[in-house]
Amino acid sequence: MFGFGGWFRRRALTRAAIEEDSWQRALERCRVASHLDAAAIARLRDLVTLFVDSKQFTAAGGLELDEAMRLAIALQACVPILELGIDSYAPWAEVIVYPDEFIVEREHVDEAGVVHSVREPLSGESWAGGPVILSWADVEASNPDEPYNVVLHEFAHKLDMLDGEADGIPPLHAGMSRASWHAAFSEAFDDFVDRVERLERLEHRAAGSRRRGRSAEVDAASLDAQWAALPLDPYACKDAGEFFACASEAFFEAPGRLDAVYPAVYRQLADFYRQHPLAGGAQGSTFPVPGR
Repeated sequence: MFGFGGWFRRRALTRAAIEEDSWQRALERCRVASHLDAAAIARLRDLVTLFVDSKQFTAAGGLELDEAMRLAIALQACVPILELGIDSYAPWAEVIVYPDEFIVEREHVDEAGVVHSVREPLSGESWAGGPVILSWADVEASNPDEPYNVVLHEFAHKLDMLDGEADGIPPLHAGMSRASWHAAFSEAFDDFVDRVERLERLEHRAAGSRRRGRSAEVDAASLDAQWAALPLDPYACKDAGEFFACASEAFFEAPGRLDAVYPAVYRQLADFYRQHPLAGGAQGSTFPVPGR
């Protein structure tokens, strides 16, 4: 584990200090830190320094990984743990970065017991106890108009895995209700799945109408606008773990949209992350924080 004691932590902050110009350039590009005040930014800088010092960054697939790229990833990864502490990302130790989507081979067994091998392109992946794997193209692809951020997504999985598998319920703090968390997230999950399925049905009918030369019930532009207006990435429909990760992306990338559609989920995430992006700041910790 990399649970620094106070002396080791201070030593690391001095040894691995980030140059001012490099820090300012990285901070200017980090949209998800824009809600933080100067005091919070200073604490974030310490977290980023410890993160870069304690994690091994490995370039894969021919990528040339430089300091600016490492800082961009580390800064986004550390915003969610600003009030949780660096030990929230212990004990795993590696971030692997590919230039673009990477291919993962998986096996699954169908209902008949037949084993199938599948090659799946991914933009990111988190292994329990193992590395975080990222596509640099997707790290750069975050869009202020979309609740999408592969770094936030994969590191949310890491927080979710602190008490076991990524099941959508990370270790909650004292004073937080597991029942309230489950109620907020399960209601939102069911509603979001309904929204996505409705759009998929409209899209399917529109495609059928076009093939038959008829007018579609909803035109393509309207459908595109409805997809774009969703409060979460549609991948959130996969399961509870992905819903939590996608909701975490939206909490930092598009908090207004998340709060407008799923205010109970926004409140639960504000309590968990101890941050309030809509109010323009971190709330500060009211519980013991490891590694601060």
